[in-house]
Amino acid sequence: MYSFKKKSLSLCISAAILATGGGVTSIVQAEEAGKLKLEVIEVTARKRVENVQEVPVSVSALQGENLDAYSSAGMDIRFMSARIPSLAVESSYGRSFPRFYIRGLGNTDFDLNASQPVSYIVDDIVQENPILKGFPVFDVERVEVLRGPQGTLFGRNTPAGLVKFDSMKPSQSFDGYAAVSYGSRGAINSSAAIGGGLTDNLSIRVSALHQSKDDYIDNRAVGFEQTDQLGGYEDNAARIQFLYEGNSFSALFNYHFRDLDGSPITFHPNIATLGTNNIRPDFAADVVYQDAGQFATQQVSTQGSSLKLEWEIEDYTLTSITAWESAEIYSRADVDGGYNGFPPAGDANAVWWGAQTADEIPDHHQYTQELRLASNFVGQLNYQVGLFYFYEDLTINTFDFYTRDANSTPSDPAHGAQNGESTQYQETTAWAVFGSVDYDFTDDFSLTVGLRYSDDEKDFTAELLDHPFIPGADGGNYSKSVNPSDSHVSWDISGVYKINQDVNWYARVANSFRAPSIQGRVLYDQNVSVADSETITSYETGIKSDILDGRGRINASVYYFNMNNQQLTAVGGTSNSNTLLNADSTKGYGIELDSEWILTDNIIATFNLSYNKTEIDDKGLAVAVCGSGTCTVTDATFQIPGSRGPVTMAYIDGNSLPNAPEWISNLTLSYVKEVGEGEFFAHTDLTYRGKVDFFLYRAKEFEGEALVEIGARTGYNWIMGDNEYEVSAFVRNLTDEQVIIGGVDFNNNSGMVNEERFVGAAFKVSFF
Repeated sequence: MYSFKKKSLSLCISAAILATGGGVTSIVQAEEAGKLKLEVIEVTARKRVENVQEVPVSVSALQGENLDAYSSAGMDIRFMSARIPSLAVESSYGRSFPRFYIRGLGNTDFDLNASQPVSYIVDDIVQENPILKGFPVFDVERVEVLRGPQGTLFGRNTPAGLVKFDSMKPSQSFDGYAAVSYGSRGAINSSAAIGGGLTDNLSIRVSALHQSKDDYIDNRAVGFEQTDQLGGYEDNAARIQFLYEGNSFSALFNYHFRDLDGSPITFHPNIATLGTNNIRPDFAADVVYQDAGQFATQQVSTQGSSLKLEWEIEDYTLTSITAWESAEIYSRADVDGGYNGFPPAGDANAVWWGAQTADEIPDHHQYTQELRLASNFVGQLNYQVGLFYFYEDLTINTFDFYTRDANSTPSDPAHGAQNGESTQYQETTAWAVFGSVDYDFTDDFSLTVGLRYSDDEKDFTAELLDHPFIPGADGGNYSKSVNPSDSHVSWDISGVYKINQDVNWYARVANSFRAPSIQGRVLYDQNVSVADSETITSYETGIKSDILDGRGRINASVYYFNMNNQQLTAVGGTSNSNTLLNADSTKGYGIELDSEWILTDNIIATFNLSYNKTEIDDKGLAVAVCGSGTCTVTDATFQIPGSRGPVTMAYIDGNSLPNAPEWISNLTLSYVKEVGEGEFFAHTDLTYRGKVDFFLYRAKEFEGEALVEIGARTGYNWIMGDNEYEVSAFVRNLTDEQVIIGGVDFNNNSGMVNEERFVGAAFKVSFF
């Protein structure tokens, strides 16, 4: 029989974290005649299981049922944004293609070939393509956010850090759950998992997810009126795992897939009142005036499999991880967000130029192989060495579609017809050899030294097959191939000193790199740009402490980094394309704080805070500003000749990086009390994300104002027989605050807003 009493406060904490709140709350446990203490959090930040308080890395961890609650309202992976210190997540695609930023370092590139300085790893497998990074979160054991360069053990494209997910693994014990919630706009979120032993050595775990939401956005453009045209989706995913465990050998097989059919994120034209970042007064989130809304669609299909083999050979563990991943997407949207034709004077939903595009990955394959040998000595010295291989084959198509002009009618038969196409082909081959040594000089002081040699090569070709503005079989056709390659030695040195039994001080110096990147979205701008490798050296130190006899925990860190040759993406401007740049230098510094507190036997609190300051240091570096010419640029500007007239450029030296909030903070309070045969729980949370610039240049219309979101969740859980039941009600964005969260600057100052208030109810049963 499952013991109810032992879960008293932990049930509240694990069940009450709302999709809008949280932070890094851990489960608590009863010790010493009912005395509550914070539970030890174990992480695999260094590819072995360790107490997070003893790891010389700035890391935040979320475990177990907490993550289920975060996505209980149907949220995609963007739920993590600003809920963890120094982490921001955004997307201009919606539920796919998330872009991660750690300590201000990220990439605004919207092309499907974009690389990111934040690596994303699921079940030990790097997810390189941005579409792979959007896999739904369900039945997850633990998520870790490692801040700062992670180039030694995790390799290329980790100069900012990484986000790491580990799924619940099969075991011999029978267990599972089924959960469902229903909320605003007809949103349904349901997931289930079941697992147990098939034989004495073989176990299985099967988990699945279904998320859906009704279309709720009305289109009121004249001639294109339709109720409930946009905003909905259906997202399905599943995972099956088999685990074989012998005396000194184990094998874990994982197969997973995702199928998404829905609408892309909704764009609104002239989203801000000119000269400000305030949403214009006549704006309504559930109404659009689009002349291409009927064509909007987003279809995503991903799948993959992996095989992890481990041998215990005397004092060593030999690990082999072989994996394959594949992604396909077709996403088409009315990017300008408005309509073209004969608008009345002053109509903010009218656009001077219609932009309707689609991006597609029809074919993609990624193969990885890692071989690692780790020692398990009892003495002062331990080490691990390994080899890594990565191969990716990628095809990207970009399409333009004719949108009626001022001289055509809504019934124009050509409206929506394809009139432009370009293609990108890329093969990436990378390999690395790495090693790490740990040495305990005394019982109180240990040192770790890591080294990795990486080699990276890309073969890329971009072809313009049909120019959208130049008719004829050969009108404007273009083809270019590039073959960048580079190698780099990454390294890190870190030490931990035990000040006393409850306080550890650590320091770390680390170097990493991002391999060369290519941008060849040549449909509108016939230019293939290549960014050289960026390198970073980071310095950080911090304290990790358990206080108040285990009822409190404070982890704090400070850091400084200098990035050379940083890869920047100049998006938009005068063209629906991206251009890669290398900045001479970018500097950053900041602080991070994680804290948890058991205030009473019924109340637990968390408070998390980060400050991240970034600055581009490159005299003379400039980018094109908004193509509409109507945004209010606050940087120094100048003009250069262009094919369609003068182009306004802005100097960006001294600017902070885009989508890099200086302040992030999160506060939660959770309460639980035994009532009858079960427990009543209540949770509230407040999250703050500071203001951000959407682009490399600064303009008043493209500055996202600070965002404050409040969430709450309350419910009741109880044990009946061998099952545990829970009912709850929740709200996200309680105050219904809406701000602009992203922009499209090449046309009409289009933008996107955050989600409105969301309310719902949930039911869950867990069985053992």
